[in-house]
Amino acid sequence: MTAYRLLFDHVLTRTDPERAHHGAFRAIRAAGPALRMRRTPGAPVDALGLRFPNVLGLAAGFDKNAVGIDALAALGFGHVEIGTVTGEAQPGNPRPRLFRLPEDRAVVNRMGFNNDGAEVVARRLADRARGLDRLDHRPRPLLGVNIGKSKVVPEDEAVRDYEKSARLLAPYADYLVVNVSSPNTPGLRNLQAVEKLEPILTSVQAIAGDTPLLVKIAPDLSDGDVLAVADLALAIGLDGIIATNTTISRAGLRTPSARVEEIGAGGLSGRPLTGRSLEVLRLLRDRVGPDLTLIGVGGITTVQDARDRLAAGADLLQAYSAFIYEGPLWPRRILRGVR
Repeated sequence: MTAYRLLFDHVLTRTDPERAHHGAFRAIRAAGPALRMRRTPGAPVDALGLRFPNVLGLAAGFDKNAVGIDALAALGFGHVEIGTVTGEAQPGNPRPRLFRLPEDRAVVNRMGFNNDGAEVVARRLADRARGLDRLDHRPRPLLGVNIGKSKVVPEDEAVRDYEKSARLLAPYADYLVVNVSSPNTPGLRNLQAVEKLEPILTSVQAIAGDTPLLVKIAPDLSDGDVLAVADLALAIGLDGIIATNTTISRAGLRTPSARVEEIGAGGLSGRPLTGRSLEVLRLLRDRVGPDLTLIGVGGITTVQDARDRLAAGADLLQAYSAFIYEGPLWPRRILRGVR
């Protein structure tokens, strides 16, 4: 067991999860300059018409507001996906809204897309771009920008809302992600139905231009709906699919049911997603063939998990919950294991 695991299990689990997250993120940003002196681990990967420094990225949700991209990348991530960013700034759901399930190595969140909004994040990314231009030309992490629907925007105006975010943020993104799969914005998952998803994706495509566009889907879709999204992606020339987001299922948890009920609603991430996320990835790869980029995420904790996801057809990997449970050295351990 690592020193971080001991610290997490015996100290950090007694701290409010959201407060612990902000504290850890501040520490990572403060250590950023020293971390950036370290060589980026892993072998380059060509995907989405881009060269990624390595196969492993940080999933959306950790850096919602683009305040620590380069410090996070210095831990070993070859790409960092910020967001989810919405067209309008929003505070998210009432606290408490983030919960740990240590027995399951899992997290439940109902954050509700709390973020500064597309206009503020775009200005922040513009400032970062100017700063990078003044620095040396060492390899940079690739930046994904994950966009979602603002809570105050009605479902029938979702296209306009996604268009606003895409227009503001695509100029700074190496790739753009349409998120229609969080369970924490009312009605959002309804947009995964292909008849509602297609106009969103085609509208964002038109704005994104040469910026690769992906869609992130839920593990709770039926197999038939997963295949329908795959067919839509092929039909409209989407660049890729991210599989998968969090789940609303609570099946098979080790955490006592009373505690699970006490926590209540929210998206479950971490170890319990491993099996279904792998299944969804296999379904997608079998359907879309070898050319569409697939990013595997959900329950990747061990080196073997990462290898299984790559063997099932993932071009790239992402993680979030394992990073919380395993600590800042975890990305490099995974990358050493999949070389």
